[in-house]
Parts: sequence; structure tokens; C-alpha cells
Amino acid sequence: MGHGSAGVFPETLDELLAVDMGAMGIGQSTDEFSVSICAKDSSGPYHYEMTRELRELAEAHNIPYQIDIYPYYGSDGSTYWRAGGQAKVALIGPGVDASHAYERTHQESIQHTAHLIAQYLCKH
Repeated sequence: MGHGSAGVFPETLDELLAVDMGAMGIGQSTDEFSVSICAKDSSGPYHYEMTRELRELAEAHNIPYQIDIYPYYGSDGSTYWRAGGQAKVALIGPGVDASHAYERTHQESIQHTAHLIAQYLCKH
């Protein structure tokens, strides 16, 4: 919706892992079976080191993933930055076909997203 929780994070926040859908479409790498790791969206690139860490965690734990760029999309992470947030931000989510109440995906994509979140949390 473009506002998210941008104004409620503490100033001491170091990293923000945004979780949203990975929209599938022409020219996109995302599929409905993997977790999507967003490298860049309409607001610009997400934090390179944090994104790389997520990719490395996926590889180390055999979590299927796709790296993608969403030029017409923004997340709560980019909204957080627009609100003045200074933390590192990365974006992941299940690969999803369609949006706004018509979303379709496979259980595997949701499971892989949850698995990557769990691995990220265990490391931190």
C-alpha cells in the first residue's frame, strides 16, 4: 500500500528484511516454486551485502531461489527508506502469479521463503 510500518522502527535498527510477493512476468526470473530475492525495485537497489548473504544462505541450505529486479514495484522496505530509515534493507518473497486478491503460487515457494527467513534469523 506504500506506507507499511515505515514510521515505527527504532533508530537503532540495523537490518530490515522485508517479505512480500515476488511478482512473475515477462522478463522476470521469478517462478512459483522458489523464493524470490529482489536485488532492485523502482526505488533502486537493495543492500548488496544483505542480498548476497540471503543468496549464500539459500545456496548453503539448498533453498531454491531466483534473483530478480522489479522496475515497477516497491516494497515496505523502500517505503522505510523514503521515510528516512537508515538500516540495511533486503527483500524476499514467494514467487507469485498475479496480485491484489488473485495471487497464485505453490506451497513450495511459501515453504522456501519461510525456510530462508528461518535461516536468516538463526544466523542473526
